[in-house]
Amino acid sequence: MSDHYLRSTRLSLVLVACASLMACQSWSSTNKTLSGLVTPYKMDIVQGNFVSKEQVAAIQPGMSRTQVRNILGTPLLASMFHADRWDYVFTFVKQGLEPQSRKVTVYFKGDLLERIDADDLPSEAEFVASLDSGRKLGKVPVLEASEEDLKKFPAPANPAGQKAPLPAAPASYPPLEPAAR
Repeated sequence: MSDHYLRSTRLSLVLVACASLMACQSWSSTNKTLSGLVTPYKMDIVQGNFVSKEQVAAIQPGMSRTQVRNILGTPLLASMFHADRWDYVFTFVKQGLEPQSRKVTVYFKGDLLERIDADDLPSEAEFVASLDSGRKLGKVPVLEASEEDLKKFPAPANPAGQKAPLPAAPASYPPLEPAAR
Protein backbone atom coordinates (compact mmCIF):
# COMPACT_ATOMS: atom_id res chain seq x y z
CA MET A 1 0.00 0.00 0.00
CA SER A 2 1.18 3.42 -0.69
CA ASP A 3 2.13 5.94 1.91
CA HIS A 4 -0.36 8.39 0.44
CA TYR A 5 -3.22 5.87 0.82
CA LEU A 6 -2.38 5.23 4.51
CA ARG A 7 -2.21 8.95 5.29
CA SER A 8 -5.54 9.67 3.63
CA THR A 9 -7.16 6.72 5.45
CA ARG A 10 -5.81 7.92 8.79
CA LEU A 11 -6.92 11.46 8.08
CA SER A 12 -10.38 10.21 7.13
CA LEU A 13 -10.64 8.19 10.35
CA VAL A 14 -9.54 11.19 12.43
CA LEU A 15 -12.10 13.43 10.70
CA VAL A 16 -14.87 10.85 11.21
CA ALA A 17 -13.93 10.53 14.92
CA CYS A 18 -13.94 14.33 15.37
CA ALA A 19 -17.28 14.65 13.58
CA SER A 20 -18.75 11.89 15.79
CA LEU A 21 -17.56 13.61 18.97
CA MET A 22 -18.99 16.93 17.81
CA ALA A 23 -22.29 15.23 16.93
CA CYS A 24 -22.43 13.66 20.40
CA GLN A 25 -21.92 17.04 22.02
CA SER A 26 -24.54 18.60 19.78
CA TRP A 27 -26.96 15.72 20.47
CA SER A 28 -26.41 16.08 24.21
CA SER A 29 -27.31 19.79 24.25
CA THR A 30 -30.27 19.19 21.92
CA ASN A 31 -31.44 16.33 24.12
CA LYS A 32 -31.29 18.55 27.24
CA THR A 33 -33.30 21.24 25.46
CA LEU A 34 -35.96 18.74 24.36
CA SER A 35 -36.17 17.11 27.78
CA GLY A 36 -36.73 20.57 29.30
CA LEU A 37 -39.76 21.05 27.04
CA VAL A 38 -41.36 17.70 27.83
CA THR A 39 -42.21 17.27 31.49
CA PRO A 40 -44.06 14.41 33.14
CA TYR A 41 -47.61 14.94 34.40
CA LYS A 42 -47.78 15.69 38.10
CA MET A 43 -51.09 15.38 39.90
CA ASP A 44 -52.56 18.23 41.88
CA ILE A 45 -52.22 17.39 45.57
CA VAL A 46 -55.02 18.63 47.81
CA GLN A 47 -54.75 17.86 51.51
CA GLY A 48 -56.78 18.94 54.49
CA ASN A 49 -59.95 20.98 54.91
CA PHE A 50 -60.63 23.88 52.57
CA VAL A 51 -62.25 26.66 54.56
CA SER A 52 -63.55 29.64 52.62
CA LYS A 53 -63.87 33.28 53.58
CA GLU A 54 -67.66 32.84 53.62
CA GLN A 55 -67.47 29.95 56.08
CA VAL A 56 -65.30 31.89 58.53
CA ALA A 57 -67.67 34.86 58.26
CA ALA A 58 -70.59 32.54 59.16
CA ILE A 59 -69.15 31.47 62.52
CA GLN A 60 -69.44 33.83 65.46
CA PRO A 61 -68.16 33.75 69.05
CA GLY A 62 -70.70 32.07 71.30
CA MET A 63 -71.59 29.30 68.84
CA SER A 64 -71.48 25.71 70.07
CA ARG A 65 -68.94 23.13 68.89
CA THR A 66 -71.67 21.38 66.93
CA GLN A 67 -72.63 24.58 65.10
CA VAL A 68 -68.98 25.28 64.23
CA ARG A 69 -68.50 21.68 63.01
CA ASN A 70 -71.63 21.98 60.85
CA ILE A 71 -70.22 25.06 59.13
CA LEU A 72 -66.48 24.28 58.92
CA GLY A 73 -66.57 20.49 58.88
CA THR A 74 -64.57 18.09 60.99
CA PRO A 75 -61.25 19.61 62.08
CA LEU A 76 -58.07 18.10 60.64
CA LEU A 77 -56.36 18.36 64.03
CA ALA A 78 -58.17 17.99 67.32
CA SER A 79 -55.71 17.09 70.06
CA MET A 80 -56.69 15.73 73.44
CA PHE A 81 -53.86 17.87 74.86
CA HIS A 82 -55.51 20.99 73.42
CA ALA A 83 -59.18 20.08 73.80
CA ASP A 84 -60.32 23.68 73.39
CA ARG A 85 -58.58 24.15 70.03
CA TRP A 86 -59.43 22.86 66.54
CA ASP A 87 -57.09 23.30 63.60
CA TYR A 88 -58.22 23.32 59.97
CA VAL A 89 -55.15 23.01 57.74
CA PHE A 90 -55.26 23.05 53.96
CA THR A 91 -52.46 22.61 51.40
CA PHE A 92 -52.71 22.63 47.62
CA VAL A 93 -49.78 21.78 45.32
CA LYS A 94 -50.25 22.24 41.58
CA GLN A 95 -47.59 21.76 38.92
CA GLY A 96 -46.11 25.06 37.82
CA LEU A 97 -47.63 27.10 40.66
CA GLU A 98 -46.46 28.13 44.09
CA PRO A 99 -47.80 25.69 46.74
CA GLN A 100 -50.69 27.10 48.77
CA SER A 101 -51.06 26.58 52.50
CA ARG A 102 -53.77 28.00 54.76
CA LYS A 103 -54.64 27.50 58.38
CA VAL A 104 -57.72 28.30 60.47
CA THR A 105 -57.69 27.74 64.22
CA VAL A 106 -60.80 28.02 66.37
CA TYR A 107 -60.62 28.26 70.16
CA PHE A 108 -63.38 27.24 72.53
CA LYS A 109 -64.10 28.04 76.14
CA GLY A 110 -66.04 25.06 77.38
CA ASP A 111 -68.52 24.24 74.60
CA LEU A 112 -68.71 27.77 73.14
CA LEU A 113 -66.55 29.37 70.45
CA GLU A 114 -64.26 32.01 71.95
CA ARG A 115 -62.16 33.26 68.99
CA ILE A 116 -60.88 32.48 65.50
CA ASP A 117 -57.37 32.84 64.06
CA ALA A 118 -57.25 32.52 60.27
CA ASP A 119 -54.85 33.17 57.41
CA ASP A 120 -56.04 35.32 54.52
CA LEU A 121 -58.64 33.02 52.92
CA PRO A 122 -60.06 33.02 49.39
CA SER A 123 -63.76 33.01 48.66
CA GLU A 124 -65.23 29.81 47.23
CA ALA A 125 -65.33 31.38 43.75
CA GLU A 126 -61.66 32.42 43.98
CA PHE A 127 -60.66 28.92 45.06
CA VAL A 128 -62.58 27.26 42.24
CA ALA A 129 -60.93 29.66 39.77
CA SER A 130 -57.51 28.62 41.12
CA LEU A 131 -58.33 24.98 40.31
CA ASP A 132 -58.77 25.79 36.60
CA SER A 133 -56.47 23.45 34.74
CA GLY A 134 -56.03 25.80 31.80
CA ARG A 135 -58.30 23.78 29.57
CA LYS A 136 -60.10 25.80 26.96
CA LEU A 137 -63.75 25.01 27.31
CA GLY A 138 -66.12 25.71 24.48
CA LYS A 139 -69.06 28.03 24.71
CA VAL A 140 -71.55 26.80 27.30
CA PRO A 141 -74.88 26.03 25.59
CA VAL A 142 -78.08 27.65 26.77
CA LEU A 143 -79.79 25.21 29.11
CA GLU A 144 -83.26 26.71 28.90
CA ALA A 145 -85.84 25.99 26.25
CA SER A 146 -88.22 28.68 25.08
CA GLU A 147 -91.94 28.03 24.71
CA GLU A 148 -91.45 27.75 20.94
CA ASP A 149 -88.71 25.12 21.42
CA LEU A 150 -90.95 23.11 23.77
CA LYS A 151 -93.81 23.10 21.23
CA LYS A 152 -91.54 21.26 18.75
CA PHE A 153 -91.64 18.15 20.96
CA PRO A 154 -94.69 15.85 21.09
CA ALA A 155 -96.94 16.14 24.13
CA PRO A 156 -96.34 13.48 26.80
CA ALA A 157 -98.65 10.45 26.67
CA ASN A 158 -99.63 11.02 30.28
CA PRO A 159 -100.57 14.68 30.90
CA ALA A 160 -99.26 16.23 34.10
CA GLY A 161 -101.35 15.63 37.17
CA GLN A 162 -102.78 12.30 36.01
CA LYS A 163 -101.23 9.18 37.40
CA ALA A 164 -100.92 6.11 35.22
CA PRO A 165 -102.72 3.09 36.67
CA LEU A 166 -100.44 0.64 38.43
CA PRO A 167 -100.32 -2.93 37.17
CA ALA A 168 -102.27 -5.45 39.24
CA ALA A 169 -100.31 -7.26 41.93
CA PRO A 170 -99.77 -10.99 41.33
CA ALA A 171 -102.03 -13.38 43.21
CA SER A 172 -99.07 -15.27 44.69
CA TYR A 173 -95.32 -14.97 44.80
CA PRO A 174 -92.74 -17.74 44.30
CA PRO A 175 -91.08 -19.02 47.46
CA LEU A 176 -87.87 -17.29 48.56
CA GLU A 177 -86.13 -20.51 49.55
CA PRO A 178 -86.14 -23.82 47.74
CA ALA A 179 -88.40 -26.50 49.14
CA ALA A 180 -86.79 -28.86 51.69
CA ARG A 181 -86.01 -32.33 50.32
